[in-house]
Amino acid sequence: MGLLDKLRGELIDIIEWVDDSKHTLVWRFPRYQNEIKNGAQLIVRPGQKAIFVHRGEIADVFDEGHYELKSDNLPILSTIMGWKYGFNSPFRSEVYFVSTRQITDLKWGTPNPVMLRDPEFGPIRLRAFGTYTLKAVDPKALLKELVGANGEFSSDELSELMRSIITQAFTDMLGTSKVAALDLASHYQEMAVELRKLVAERIDDEYGLDIPQLFIVNVSLPEAVEKALDVRTSMGVVGDMNKYQQYQMGNAMMAAADNPGGGGSEGMGLGMGFAMANRMAQMGAAPVAQSVSAPPPVPNAATWHAAIGGQSSGPHTLAQIQTAIQGGQIDRATLVWCVGMSNWQPAGEVPQTAGLFGAAPPPLPR
Repeated sequence: MGLLDKLRGELIDIIEWVDDSKHTLVWRFPRYQNEIKNGAQLIVRPGQKAIFVHRGEIADVFDEGHYELKSDNLPILSTIMGWKYGFNSPFRSEVYFVSTRQITDLKWGTPNPVMLRDPEFGPIRLRAFGTYTLKAVDPKALLKELVGANGEFSSDELSELMRSIITQAFTDMLGTSKVAALDLASHYQEMAVELRKLVAERIDDEYGLDIPQLFIVNVSLPEAVEKALDVRTSMGVVGDMNKYQQYQMGNAMMAAADNPGGGGSEGMGLGMGFAMANRMAQMGAAPVAQSVSAPPPVPNAATWHAAIGGQSSGPHTLAQIQTAIQGGQIDRATLVWCVGMSNWQPAGEVPQTAGLFGAAPPPLPR
């Protein structure tokens, strides 16, 4: 290699950054002690800015474009270097490229629950998370406050700082918004606008950054509170609990009737039928004034048992037996027994229960 080739290899004639990353904010051009020659080409692509730093002092800043480096477009560096009449010899300077495009897909969230004094629930803990975008707007401030001498600086190195700033701003906003916990979901958009404004004020002047977009994806209540709300919602959907119980009991009776061989289901259905009859009787009874005492039960009232599916069901009153007959759960062949009877007999042959079936129709004429 000749002396000319060696000198050419130690000089830099093209300075550029082909940014193929998604989260890099600042990248230093690798000079490796090489010198930048007079008339070198500087290429600053869209969404970039280039900053010249000489011996720790920030000099000239270039926006996007194609430049031929001369003393007339390096005024600050020319002053630092003492170039009064331009320069012909190569010089040494660090060149930092700063990405000014938006960095997307950044996430934030509250690492710990945020306390809120809710008018309905009292003190309550909330968690929140969302997304945001980040953009460098003042490369000099960014270089001074965050980058320093790093050769590369990405948004990942800002994630902890940004999460702390957003969480603090979110806590302050909740304390002043006075929005009830159950109404937060309907205020996500306006809260996100206010939150972005608070965060932008804190990072613009100090770090040279902007947060063009910020979204609140969800604000969640504690699990125990969510379960209690689910119970309250279910009760509200059910409405009248008495009618709901009647509906449930009616469905159970129909299911038992559809499955007569289900092992005791007939007896269960009869029991539910009796309970349903009592419930309906209570619901249909006229209210009694508190000053009037209820009459005592009839002494020595007869109690009846019925054999359903090979099992004994009872004791029941004659009124309950009649209800079961009307519901088709007891027919004339069903065995019944009452105190004083020597043995079980078909309901159609016992005088007290036979009359409950009504008169049997005569045979059809031939």
